[in-house]
Amino acid sequence: MTVVPLRAARVYRSENAERSVHAWCHKALSQWPELGPLPPVETRLGSTQAFRAEGGAGTPVLVLSGTNFNAATTVPAARALSADRPVLLVDVPGQPGLSCSQRVGGTRIETYGAWLDELLPRITDGPVLVLGHSRGAAIALASTPSPLVAGMLLLNPAGLTAAGVSSESMRATLPWMIHPNEQTSGRLVEFLSGPSAEECAERRAEAEWLTMVARYCRTGTTPNPLHGEQFRAWADTPVAVATGSHDPFFSPARLHGPARRFLNTGVHTIEGAGHLSLYEQPERVCELLRGLDA
Repeated sequence: MTVVPLRAARVYRSENAERSVHAWCHKALSQWPELGPLPPVETRLGSTQAFRAEGGAGTPVLVLSGTNFNAATTVPAARALSADRPVLLVDVPGQPGLSCSQRVGGTRIETYGAWLDELLPRITDGPVLVLGHSRGAAIALASTPSPLVAGMLLLNPAGLTAAGVSSESMRATLPWMIHPNEQTSGRLVEFLSGPSAEECAERRAEAEWLTMVARYCRTGTTPNPLHGEQFRAWADTPVAVATGSHDPFFSPARLHGPARRFLNTGVHTIEGAGHLSLYEQPERVCELLRGLDA
């Protein structure tokens, strides 16, 4: 069945807001000159911008970022991944970044799964590992298995179950949305990170980025869990699930049941990490990807 996207509001609050976000992205991407842009791909969700950097001899990895994150915010983590393998980064349409700024109406993650089906053969001619972080994991699961997907790493994954919501998450999120500044964004990054995360340039850059997102963009929501039959298609594909020991939304305990029931796999716990495991502990993510290679 063809999935017909419903158009809704633009991501950006104004044209000036879009220019500011694009300028930040270009500056962040310039910090890794080896990461080159691929020709934009026209898809059912509009123009999609992808990037590629060469790397080690492992199977290339395609990174699908979570809500409000993109290729530019993933540069430090992707550089670590490239020690083992080539890296492909994609800006998801309808999210802040350099792809189409039009957001799809509703919360049907299946629309994005069909988008990934369309995109993948246009940016690679060989098998890749798909690393889906948070919302990106739900997109990966909603796509269709193919010979181009050698395996999947679902990191802090949406799609398997509903996100946990607590009063603590509200105390961290609402001030950031209402009064975005260095303090409220810093507190949000601290909430999203585990106790092992240290204050560093990457954490400060994440807080700066999230301040821009709240000021200039209409933030998206976490996708609903997928239907059970959508998981069965992945039975013949190596799939690993991992999350931070301190992930406030998708804790190991929250994921163990759905991962075993739907994907017949356990959950790797990244000790000391939170919801931003990819950015907090990229070396541990490298280890998990090596396991899929093996």
